[in-house]
Amino acid sequence: MSSPEIPTYTLLDYSKFALAGAIGCGSTHSSLVPIDVVKTRIQLEPTVYNGGMVQSFKKIIGEEGPRALLTGFGPTLLGYSIQGSFKFGGYEVFKKLFIDTLGYDTAVRYKNSVYMGSAAAAEFLADIALCPLEATRIRLVSQPGFANGLVGGFSRILREEGIGSFYSGFTPILFKQIPYNIAKFLVYERASELYYRIIGAKDTLSSGANTAINLLSGLTAGLAAAIVSQPADTLLSKVNKTKKAPGQSTVGLLAQLAKQLGFVGSFAGLPTRLVMVGTLTSLQFGIYGSLKKSLGCAPTIEIGGGGH
Repeated sequence: MSSPEIPTYTLLDYSKFALAGAIGCGSTHSSLVPIDVVKTRIQLEPTVYNGGMVQSFKKIIGEEGPRALLTGFGPTLLGYSIQGSFKFGGYEVFKKLFIDTLGYDTAVRYKNSVYMGSAAAAEFLADIALCPLEATRIRLVSQPGFANGLVGGFSRILREEGIGSFYSGFTPILFKQIPYNIAKFLVYERASELYYRIIGAKDTLSSGANTAINLLSGLTAGLAAAIVSQPADTLLSKVNKTKKAPGQSTVGLLAQLAKQLGFVGSFAGLPTRLVMVGTLTSLQFGIYGSLKKSLGCAPTIEIGGGGH
């Protein structure tokens, strides 16, 4: 197989990838905060919010006012902007690293493994940055009145519980986000290949058609990723609200909560999350693709042919 010319990326190129990812993730996650608030409440208190998404919206507005639907906006915007820079920028870094290390022909034979390894490595770094802000967001949503916004919530947790509390949910966030990100990028890459095969080669289509394929591929990826990561997402919401018993390990608490939830309980709030994740993932890839073009990013490496 003849190898295509592999672009050489500079630090500026990776910075542009990271900026496009930060804008794509930060803007989409923060715009969907009201849905996330409802989803988190359903996960944490399914007996209270048992009427579905629309009824839960009405219940929160009726009891707490419309502003309650914006709870956690600050940590969501900041946390997911940082995460997005690592997620998308890191994916490009690791994909290039795998291709350079394996050689293009080998990367083609094991393209799925390259996609999955790149997504997992990028997400691990992203989660280290995200975890404290996600813990703050969940505390603000689950305990109305806990603090007034990002700075207040972050400061109170740090003051009263110490820095370790920010990472009490690190294990479940890894179990949630790494499978999520693997599914997200793997399904996106393969769905994009399929849609271009059906509709036509990328360089023969208009800018609008390419954006549409990005959006459709992102929607497909988002639905798959939401289902794969739902049990861990529910567990993450629970673990950030539940204090450990004296002497109890994080793993012990996770096992206890998983047993309490059961299989059905671990999928609480899935319909709401499908709407949320499908929408935001579609928009993320659409925004990311458009911003890469606007920022003059180097072309993304595409791995052709079949794969394992």
